[in-house]
Amino acid sequence: MRAPISVVIPTLEAAATLPATLATLVEALEGGLIREVIICDGGSGDATLEIAEKWGCETQIMPPSRGGQLRHGCQCAQGDWLLILHADSQLDPGWSSAARHHLRSGCAGWFHLAFDAGGMAGRMVAAWANLRSHMGLPYGDQGLLLPRAVYHQVGGYTDIPLFEDVALVRALRGRLAPVGAGITTSAAKYQRQGWLRRGLRNLITLAGYAAGLSPGKLAAFYRR
Repeated sequence: MRAPISVVIPTLEAAATLPATLATLVEALEGGLIREVIICDGGSGDATLEIAEKWGCETQIMPPSRGGQLRHGCQCAQGDWLLILHADSQLDPGWSSAARHHLRSGCAGWFHLAFDAGGMAGRMVAAWANLRSHMGLPYGDQGLLLPRAVYHQVGGYTDIPLFEDVALVRALRGRLAPVGAGITTSAAKYQRQGWLRRGLRNLITLAGYAAGLSPGKLAAFYRR
């Protein structure tokens, strides 16, 4: 029997965090859950691709656009299930047991979020993210485990510069459930930009997306 899960990771200059992310997959590889790991790179100039190849990943290179990178990676995937991860998010020890159980559900699943730093501010932001996820709106840094057939049924990722994860999970409404395991993501962007400032910017851009504003314009605002 072939392993059921194809892991898809979009990368761009991810050499500093990718090894730790890949290391958390070893328990599932040893447990016969992972069929392939696909790295969809947006043109990194650092050692991202060398690291991916050293770990035995399949690598794909394309223009930088996380939505486009994920769409391409999921099209290449051969497993019955897709596990979407960000390159700076590491699954917690023991996640593979919860994932194996989740495979019986037939629905999409997300992981309980924590940050690797940030103290009280990090815990508050993570608590909000997990509450939002229980209401049906997990973000990409929480990981996504879903049947490949369901992914294609709802149209998959859209090649947009921002909120590709929101667009997909909105299409998955009613088919989402917690996997029952944790994921720890990097707090570096929050620490660099400020927890309150980045949090407010996330809310403003999400409100703009919900109101129908162009993802391209929102991405320009987000980068500023």
